Amino acid sequence: MLLERFCRYVQIDSQADEASKSYPSTPGQLEMGRLLAKELQTMGVRDAVQDAHGIVLATLPATQTKLCPVIAWIAHVDTSPETSGHGVKPQVQRNYAGDDIVLPGDPSKIIRVADNPDLLTCLGKTLVTTDGTTLLGADDKAGIAVIMHAAEYLLAHPEIPHGPIRVCFTCDEEIGHGVDHLDLKKLGAQVGYTLDGGGTGEIDGETFSADLAVLTITGVNIHPAIAKGRMINAVRIAGAFLERMPWQALSPENTSDREGFLHPYKIEGGVGAVTLRILLRDFETPKLAEKALLLQNIAYLLMVEHSGSHVEVKMTPQYRNMAEGLVKEPRAVDFAEEAMKRVGLKPKRTIVRGGTDGSRLTELGLPTPNLSCGEHNLHSPLEWTCIEEMEIAARVLVELARIWGEASVG
Repeated sequence: MLLERFCRYVQIDSQADEASKSYPSTPGQLEMGRLLAKELQTMGVRDAVQDAHGIVLATLPATQTKLCPVIAWIAHVDTSPETSGHGVKPQVQRNYAGDDIVLPGDPSKIIRVADNPDLLTCLGKTLVTTDGTTLLGADDKAGIAVIMHAAEYLLAHPEIPHGPIRVCFTCDEEIGHGVDHLDLKKLGAQVGYTLDGGGTGEIDGETFSADLAVLTITGVNIHPAIAKGRMINAVRIAGAFLERMPWQALSPENTSDREGFLHPYKIEGGVGAVTLRILLRDFETPKLAEKALLLQNIAYLLMVEHSGSHVEVKMTPQYRNMAEGLVKEPRAVDFAEEAMKRVGLKPKRTIVRGGTDGSRLTELGLPTPNLSCGEHNLHSPLEWTCIEEMEIAARVLVELARIWGEASVG
């Protein structure tokens, strides 16, 4: 049932579009949400609804009279814009034998064991891959399938004691807008869990803090034939700016683990003006200000050297390390560990060199760590997932429901 559900979900094209001005950014996300709301209603969840923004909300009612915290299970319906999500053809590999997997739609695409050591933990299990021409969409349709599987199980077993559980499916997470239109009062939960993690047995309790720097470099454009002493080439200034950034020490290609970085990722413009976008990332939020100051100092020096130019550095906060908010409700991670132990896993607390919907939700006041749900090689034609890892993730959710049902409010 879980395999069939997952394969059905990934064939719906719900890829996000960062160039879109609408919300959600693509109609496929609305289609996906409508399907999920209908399936929840068919399961017997009476209040399942897709709101005007495409967000799906539903409640698994309590099976006990004891007052306990309301928890939320959260996943996102969109898939990454980095690789095509149109015409996904899931390939099922049963009783995986441990060999490299050649993808039939493009035999040059091979999921190699040497590059994917996690494959060796899935011997004899059922894998789902792409055909090599698209992404799979396990990020985050694995999370959606896990939540739906766990919800269906709890509804079929009312003898399991638990409190109210809110189910929430968001849109446009992949382009940074996952919780833009999520009303936390309407959600009504005290703790949340995003199902959007890799492998199995991992609890993401810490993420980068993130800011965005947008540099606007203004020069003077004039015909090159009469440019001497008059032209100020913004393209050359942009090149000088990039050259002075400490890329060897502070670039994503040269950092790992808990090291932060500066990442110029988009440049556009011409002689008269150039816009440069730079990501600032660090696990320690105060260090973002240090990185911003470094950029501002480079900008100032270049303006001095190129008289008549102007370099503006505009900073925009993006999200904050979820660890800063999770300290206010340590049970969020502690109970996830206990749930994993109950199903035979050895839980591992991990850090994310990126952000999740949980980063923003935690910052907004809803403690929300991220849990494993079987994702591998995200955003890629080499993406794959393991059905047994998804099944155990669903069992973790069932145990989480039990544990929070035993907890006290406050």
